[in-house]
Amino acid sequence: MEDLFGHHISYLRVSVTDRCNERCRYCMPEEEQAWFPKDETMTYEEMARVVRVGATLGIKRIRVTGGEPLTRPGIADFCGVLTQTPGIESVGISTNGTLLAKTEGGLTLAEKLVRAGVRTANISLDSLDRAVYQRTTSRDLLPRVLEGIDAAIQAGFDSIRLNCVLMKNQTERELPALVDYAAQKNALLRFIELMPVSTQEVLREDNFLPVATAKKLVEQTTGPLIEEPDFKTNGPAVYHRVSSTGQRIGFIGAMTNLHFCETCNKLRLTSDGKLRPCLGSYLEFDLRAVLRAGCSDAELAAFFQNVVARKPKEHDFRHNYQPNRRMIAIGG
Repeated sequence: MEDLFGHHISYLRVSVTDRCNERCRYCMPEEEQAWFPKDETMTYEEMARVVRVGATLGIKRIRVTGGEPLTRPGIADFCGVLTQTPGIESVGISTNGTLLAKTEGGLTLAEKLVRAGVRTANISLDSLDRAVYQRTTSRDLLPRVLEGIDAAIQAGFDSIRLNCVLMKNQTERELPALVDYAAQKNALLRFIELMPVSTQEVLREDNFLPVATAKKLVEQTTGPLIEEPDFKTNGPAVYHRVSSTGQRIGFIGAMTNLHFCETCNKLRLTSDGKLRPCLGSYLEFDLRAVLRAGCSDAELAAFFQNVVARKPKEHDFRHNYQPNRRMIAIGG
């Protein structure tokens, strides 16, 4: 599939739940908790059908997200269905890491995911300081996250990526420790700018930390970072290499990188069945209603193509964007 601006759409992010065991202040503050009713949540069978039809149209990569996807029972089996779908080349998962070390039937959840064919794990790690982590997430779960990262390494994912959301007056002092930790774990570290998905407050001057500032601060510890434009993962990160060690570090600047949307190749399926062509747009289309009305695969394919045709050239985050869904209700 190709949109009106020449983007080849090959990547679908599938949110399996809006539920989460943390309350990150930039995603779902404690006071804003409100879950989708269960009958409004897509079944695994419905999601698998969407992926199957999407694959016939050129979708090749899937990332399973939430909420926290590992809170939904049967997640490893569902991922196994996706990895066996004809045309799907790669399935990854995005998680806060707190449940990866959980044991079920003698296997950690990380091991079950790898056995199901999941190749990559993106793990949120905003702080290595337990008190700061608790303040950010409203949960004292950092030890479980670190256990989860170790479990992911032991399980044998092809790639483990540690995602740190940049927060002013917090992340600056943590940068050396995060860089060192990622190097020790042989994990790909990415720094992500705050985006006004759930709340505009993240863009206040006392909250927002640009990736350019973070990069300069990292270089104070590592020495010069050399941009590697040819090194790509599935998303918009711009990667740099530490010249002295070869360690790669990614920077995701949705707000300050004016070329951020130029290589976008993705759609998002929310857990309540809305197909969204862009994270930073109000546009969403009710796929669940079409499915439950008994659509054929051909009609589902036409729905996909219509959404792709509506994909905007770029996000609206820089244009006084007012959130209409919490991040947790879209899919991280």
